[in-house]
Amino acid sequence: MTTLTIIKGDATSPQAKGPKVIAHVCNDIGGWGKGFVLAISRRWPEPERDFRRWHRERARNDFGLGAVRLVQVLPDTWVANMVAQRGIKTGSSGPPIRYEAVESCLRTLAGHASRLGASVHMPRIGCGLAGGRWERIEPIVRETLLAAGVPTTVYDFQSPLPPAASP
Repeated sequence: MTTLTIIKGDATSPQAKGPKVIAHVCNDIGGWGKGFVLAISRRWPEPERDFRRWHRERARNDFGLGAVRLVQVLPDTWVANMVAQRGIKTGSSGPPIRYEAVESCLRTLAGHASRLGASVHMPRIGCGLAGGRWERIEPIVRETLLAAGVPTTVYDFQSPLPPAASP
């Protein structure tokens, strides 16, 4: 089985050669404006534009929990918009993350990545605003991407700012 690599860094700047897919979790209400998507939008406008159009035309497409769209942003790099979050707020049914949708998305992504010969790069998906727990997400990553032989790197964000000087 392929191993999972966890490093400090920025998932929007994948540390790998060859084709790459940057994966992240989106919500099912069409919201784009907080969390990791801001880092994506700072680098490339296409993933946000595609996500908003995909949501707007959802009556005529597959948009919904468990769906994935790959958006090419460079000749060898794609962003995977994965719908695995119900809404944006924690409610009576718990946090917005939907683990079944994460699994469905990652199974689909494994197929895309294999077809492209790509590695996958991501933050700790679903563990920020979506409220998920890495202890539940990591096994899903292992059972989907790694089991399919897709090299996967998880990035723990490291601020680009230098530490403040001591007085």
